[in-house]
Amino acid sequence: MTDARVELDSDKVGQDLVTLVLTVVELLRQLMERQAIRRIDEGYLTEEQTEEIGTTLMLLEQRMTELCAQHGVRPEDLNLDLGPLGSLLPRD
Repeated sequence: MTDARVELDSDKVGQDLVTLVLTVVELLRQLMERQAIRRIDEGYLTEEQTEEIGTTLMLLEQRMTELCAQHGVRPEDLNLDLGPLGSLLPRD
């Protein structure tokens, strides 16, 4: 029986984990944004609620940009290729 060891670079694993977490957060951010736009378009929100949601989404997007820069992750690194299903996040 052979000794099957996997050599792991802890820095690479840590960076990959950060990228994965930021990808999930970005996916949720985009889903929340689409839901908010749908609710606004359908007239479910007051003007005040619309303003609040808009401000919140802008701040969240800004924070995501900061987190990506802080961890050396490019925004395009957050889009996982799911093979035949296409990419995880819509392409702009």
